[in-house]
Amino acid sequence: MKILRRLIYREASLAVAYVTVAFLALFFFFDMIDELRWVSREPGGYQLSHALLTVVLRLPNYLYELLPITVLIGTIYVMASLAQTSEFTIMRTSGMGPGRALRTLLVLGCAFVALTFTMGDYVAPMADRAGQMLKARYLGQLTTGATGGWLKERKDDGHSLAVNVRALGPDGQMIGIRIFDFDEQGRLSAQIQAASALVAEDGDGWVLTDAQQRRFVLHGADQAHVEQANAARMPWPTGITAEMVSAALLKPERMPTIELFQYTRHLQANGQSAQKYEIEFWRKVFYPLSCLVMMVLALPFAYLHFRSGGIAGYVFGGVMAGISFFLLNNVFGYAGNLQNWSPWLTAAAPGLIYSVLSLAAFGWLVLRR
Repeated sequence: MKILRRLIYREASLAVAYVTVAFLALFFFFDMIDELRWVSREPGGYQLSHALLTVVLRLPNYLYELLPITVLIGTIYVMASLAQTSEFTIMRTSGMGPGRALRTLLVLGCAFVALTFTMGDYVAPMADRAGQMLKARYLGQLTTGATGGWLKERKDDGHSLAVNVRALGPDGQMIGIRIFDFDEQGRLSAQIQAASALVAEDGDGWVLTDAQQRRFVLHGADQAHVEQANAARMPWPTGITAEMVSAALLKPERMPTIELFQYTRHLQANGQSAQKYEIEFWRKVFYPLSCLVMMVLALPFAYLHFRSGGIAGYVFGGVMAGISFFLLNNVFGYAGNLQNWSPWLTAAAPGLIYSVLSLAAFGWLVLRR
């Protein structure tokens, strides 16, 4: 039985690797063509080597997104090939029953789950940030929209802060800082503008550069005056970390799970809507497990009997099933955000639906044959 398991593991792993490399090569080709428009002919500008490195650094994120689909396509091809050559029939007569076959594929699926989690939580976020910083170094700043990212923080004295960071510089510094301080009654009590900011070396607060501070001091009910102060460097205490700023400026799906969880807790603690980020957090949790779903979905193809031809059609069906799973995952994410559905159920629903369908098809084929 160990020989049979090794055979399935080897053939499925090679098929998944082949399909994955083919997809990555396709994405690399199209991204490289798109990136060439930014290449500069001037010395010191964005060169072809920079464009090539930027595209290469995107591949881990593509690998994370593609793995469940390539696992499905590769495993369907192997299972259909074994069924076509009657090898799987021989395996069944050798003692590989439905339960053992399912366990065999699930063990292999666990390896792909670990690979998907590692790529999505560690390799892809670091590579994506490195690529964006590289591009920002030669083409400008990293920002989102015209106003940048907004964050909110509540202080122990009842004040609330609205913090705007327009962009991230190539060296990681925050550019274009605006801070609005509101008192307990919601009145603007202070405003700070700074050209840039860095997180303090001890991690406690920020250090603002070229800061201008205006305080609105009230005298009675209808009198006030403005106190203004300028400073080349101004320490500013805050609990907002560099990761939270990156989260406000970058897409949530590019963040590691732990940073996404911390940012969600920060939004909830400051009375901000965290539905979008909660859904994305649970999607990051459940997405690697979709490799197991794809394995279960591919197993029924081993119980189809055909002598010649037809594999291409089944592989095409697997591609369509994988694409439909990916689309359903996105549809549930958008619908859950709009309808305020439970975040964990929204993220888990596509996998649960496909798991039920896969087990139903597997059970029907086993009982029928």
